Amino acid sequence: MKILSPKNLLIVLALLSLSTFFLMPFVGIKTISLRDVLDPESRDSYLFWNLRVARVAVSFLAGSALAVSGMVFQALFRNALATPFTLGVASGAAFGVSLYIRLGLGFSLFGFSGEPLFAFMGAVLVIFLVYGLTRLKRGFSITAMLLAGVAMNFFFSSLILFMQYMSDFTQSFRIARWLMGGIETVGYGPVLDLFPFVLGGGMVVLYLARELNLMVSGEEIAMSRGVDVVKIKTVLFFVTSLMVGVVVSVCGPIGFVGMMAPHICRMMIGNDHRFLAPASLLFGGVFLTLCDGLSRTLIAPAEIPLGVITALLGGPFFIWLLLSEKRLG
Repeated sequence: MKILSPKNLLIVLALLSLSTFFLMPFVGIKTISLRDVLDPESRDSYLFWNLRVARVAVSFLAGSALAVSGMVFQALFRNALATPFTLGVASGAAFGVSLYIRLGLGFSLFGFSGEPLFAFMGAVLVIFLVYGLTRLKRGFSITAMLLAGVAMNFFFSSLILFMQYMSDFTQSFRIARWLMGGIETVGYGPVLDLFPFVLGGGMVVLYLARELNLMVSGEEIAMSRGVDVVKIKTVLFFVTSLMVGVVVSVCGPIGFVGMMAPHICRMMIGNDHRFLAPASLLFGGVFLTLCDGLSRTLIAPAEIPLGVITALLGGPFFIWLLLSEKRLG
């Protein structure tokens, strides 16, 4: 039973997002006072603005992108267990990074480090491979897309294992550490990398919320209401996959956020994507920012990889989802 209306819940989530964004930079090993923050010559001020605020911004944007992408994939596949990584985008990005590390490369291009560039190129490669394989079938079948994504996932996962096997100890450790996911950012470069993709992708999903509602009811019903199903599926596939690709290139593969956040929002706000989409954007950002706070503080001064934190939370949630007939049926 919902206590608040969807609109009021969105207001609550917006206030929660603002509170999280302003309070989480103060969370850390060292307590930073507001006086130090406002002193431009203070070392703590630099730490606050260039490390903590930037990291909170990255975690919020990444969480928003993963959550809304998960919501879209769950709607397209009409499957409660679909995630942003279902179509193998994360595996493609991980292969790109594995190749970069195995070749011993170290360069930057137009201010971008080579590692996230290779990750993004790997993600884009998988996006076009999945799209091409899907188009081999007549139309743009969701089943064909799913099978193509699973095939790409297994294929690139095997290539990653091959890269690790062919690497020395240091390279193998770097690959394994990257696969755990994490936000290790200094400055606002990663924020600027993420922001246009998350903003643009989020706006497209919000604009197509009505079409998503109709497609969840069935493709035949959506077509009878004037929806160009193939076009909408293609647009949503590319938009969400690109969002996931850029997130993985910056933060590594951070799992379970795209599965958990939409479900929690659905329990709070219902199935109407006009409200569910903005709720997922807001709640996903809050969720991953809080998880990142845990990763920084639980065993401080050491840090737990963010992907480990989300997996520890996502495992039990996944089991509950599997056992919950009400949610799956």
